[in-house]
Amino acid sequence: MSDVLTQRKTCRLCDGKNLELVLSLAPTPPANALVSKEELAAKQECFPLDVFQCSDCGHVQLLDVLDPHFLFGHYLYVSATSPVFVRHLQEYADWVISAFDIPPESLIVEAGSNDGTFLKFFKQAGMEILGVDPARNLAEAATKSGIETLAEMFTLFLAQKIRRERGPAKVVVANNVFAHADDLAGFAEAARELLDDDGVFIFEVSYLVDVYEKKLFDTIYHEHVSYHTVAPLARFFEAHGMELIDVQRVQSQGGSLRAIVQKKNGNRKIQQSVKELIQLEKSLGLDTPATMKSFALRIDTLRKELNRVIREIKGNNKRIVAFGAPAKATTLMYYFGLGPDILDFIVDENPLKQGLFTPGLHIPILQPHALYEKMPDYLLILAWNFAEDIMRRCEQYHNNGGQFIVPIPQVEVI
Repeated sequence: MSDVLTQRKTCRLCDGKNLELVLSLAPTPPANALVSKEELAAKQECFPLDVFQCSDCGHVQLLDVLDPHFLFGHYLYVSATSPVFVRHLQEYADWVISAFDIPPESLIVEAGSNDGTFLKFFKQAGMEILGVDPARNLAEAATKSGIETLAEMFTLFLAQKIRRERGPAKVVVANNVFAHADDLAGFAEAARELLDDDGVFIFEVSYLVDVYEKKLFDTIYHEHVSYHTVAPLARFFEAHGMELIDVQRVQSQGGSLRAIVQKKNGNRKIQQSVKELIQLEKSLGLDTPATMKSFALRIDTLRKELNRVIREIKGNNKRIVAFGAPAKATTLMYYFGLGPDILDFIVDENPLKQGLFTPGLHIPILQPHALYEKMPDYLLILAWNFAEDIMRRCEQYHNNGGQFIVPIPQVEVI
């Protein structure tokens, strides 16, 4: 076994040992392990992408765990490169301040704060802010931009230190990172330790209901070790001295769950939304391994349909390139077989990714203007969750005769 890979034997929510394999995807390198031209000769190791479900609590998860320092120590995804996501974060921050009546100068701490885009909106509203992110490159850049960020993992020890030095937090937020932590118990206990008695812990994660209904299999990659539903989360927080008091479905990232948690016996009532989503999950059968096993058949149908479209295009000697090199693209390209024989190059708006090559398959990532210089026949949108925005911004490419391919949640040629 690789020295960066370990394998869990128990459920990370309930510690149960009854774990059943429900889905196997193609092994891949880490989804964000882009390489430079000088590194192309070095072979990149692929790791299993096997999904298991806990028969005791129903939680869906990966058991193969890559060292978080290996995954997150130097990170290339930044929130600010997507205008759609930035708008989502601004509306989200406004909602938090309004919904929980957060007074100015309150301490807001974000775990996995990335480039500080989310915290910036709280700072503008007069809050005290602090970011925590293990990616040293992002933490340093965020701090330089005025968003103080600690280049560390969010742990109980760190939470205790922050509380001693700065006092309790009115809000602890964690966006698209509560699915990244192997030690969820430690993460929850850190949030509880840091919170004021009337504070709230709020996080967004990819929601398994959306993954299942929309066939969003490419959200499965090594950084995401958990695929959350409400029922197991409610029991988990209860076991850790907290209460899941409200849940909301939001459109971000193709379909996410926003969860609001307080300390046990807090002053807010548990909303009906918790019971409603638990009932929805049960009606879909997401608490049973058979349902997730059927998911494998549905995504295989999607793979066959995209391969049919691509064979037809390539058979007519047409050129295909892609837009977007998000982490999810690695899973998608490996499972769909989209190598350099299919895609000439990828364009991406993130300057940190331009000039690099995709993990394992080594497809070059270029600046967006390459799309107009080379004018390929088709543009496959790998960042499908921003497809409408991308097509709008690439309207000139379309006017010049280019066509779009959207691979998920169903294959569309536009």
